[in-house]
Amino acid sequence: MLNGITVLDLTQFLAGPFATQILGDLGANVIKIEWGEGDSTRHLPPYFIEENSLYFLSTNRNKRSICLNLKSEEGRAVFLRMVARADVVIENFRPGVMDRLGLGDDVLRSANPDIILCSISGFGSDGPLSRLPAYDMIVQAMSGGMSMTGEPGGKPVRSGIPTGDLDAGLYAVIGILAQLYQRTRMKSGEQLKHIDVAMLDCQIAKLSYQGAYAMFSGEEPGLQGRGHRSIPTYRAFTCGDGQDMVICANTEEMWRKLCEVLGAEELLQDPAFATNADRLENIDRLLPELEANFQKFSAPELVERLQQEGVPAAMINGVLDALNHPHTRHRNMVQELEYPGGTRFRVAGDPLKLSEQSANPLPPPRLGEHTAQVLREFGYSDEDIGRLEQEGVIRCG
Repeated sequence: MLNGITVLDLTQFLAGPFATQILGDLGANVIKIEWGEGDSTRHLPPYFIEENSLYFLSTNRNKRSICLNLKSEEGRAVFLRMVARADVVIENFRPGVMDRLGLGDDVLRSANPDIILCSISGFGSDGPLSRLPAYDMIVQAMSGGMSMTGEPGGKPVRSGIPTGDLDAGLYAVIGILAQLYQRTRMKSGEQLKHIDVAMLDCQIAKLSYQGAYAMFSGEEPGLQGRGHRSIPTYRAFTCGDGQDMVICANTEEMWRKLCEVLGAEELLQDPAFATNADRLENIDRLLPELEANFQKFSAPELVERLQQEGVPAAMINGVLDALNHPHTRHRNMVQELEYPGGTRFRVAGDPLKLSEQSANPLPPPRLGEHTAQVLREFGYSDEDIGRLEQEGVIRCG
């Protein structure tokens, strides 16, 4: 889908690399630009394949790596030569770093007026917090999302999935794809805007109805636990075998089917539970009744019976259970990659199913693995490459 689009990737850690991996999965030519020890996640314990951590390997497929010293004058010249022929530059430095490197917007647009520029940071390019560093848990905490995650009466906990990072990566991709489309419709003299993605902004946006509820009522939602604020039969329950499952009986028909499968038809006759609004108002009476009925079944048995009746239900899987599920494997959501030397490893796959999808994705690159190859594509001779390496401007893997 993005064949012919070149992305210069200055990102590291998670939000930016997750974004550029999506672009690479979509067919873009993603060139990961590193220096020194490279992306810091290459060295993040506890698990490693060869010299790279599994953390790094999980978010850097379909990219090529070059080692280029952007703090050197010659390194900046090499980068600007690449910008002149590229489509996208994406970075996740703190605001101001690109300017200090001598690679601010004006410089990059002088090299290529049509370049798409995208920055990912904790708090955005402006505002009172813009210069502060941020990581996933910082924005989870500051956004209010963490205040809703956990059991009532307990303590707030972070989401096990790093939503602060991953959501910022997704929004960055949305912005880049929108500007690639806009670029095809621009009139002469028009200029694309800089895409400014703040991790905190993304988490605030995801407050969705919870944010609207809080602003309308003036009340904090509080820890949500195993349920839903608006639908009492949209929650987790523990069955008689000690296993946990969830149901999403959010229509009147599903409520009726739930009671029938549980053998609790008497709940259908109780006027206190006649409608969803009634059930919500009387949730303190309803939940003990439901919990007692769930105890009559094993979780796998009840999930199967509810699904047969059209009531959405599922086991609460562990990560390995989810990855080994037949449906996960059928959808190719576990992907096996292989280094040229034959070392194989598995990562989560690409959820976008496209007819043009590559059957053989590139494995995550070794540090500087493609420096010489990429520079040749941008017109550098072997003699140029040798000189640049000798001068410490580049490093070939």
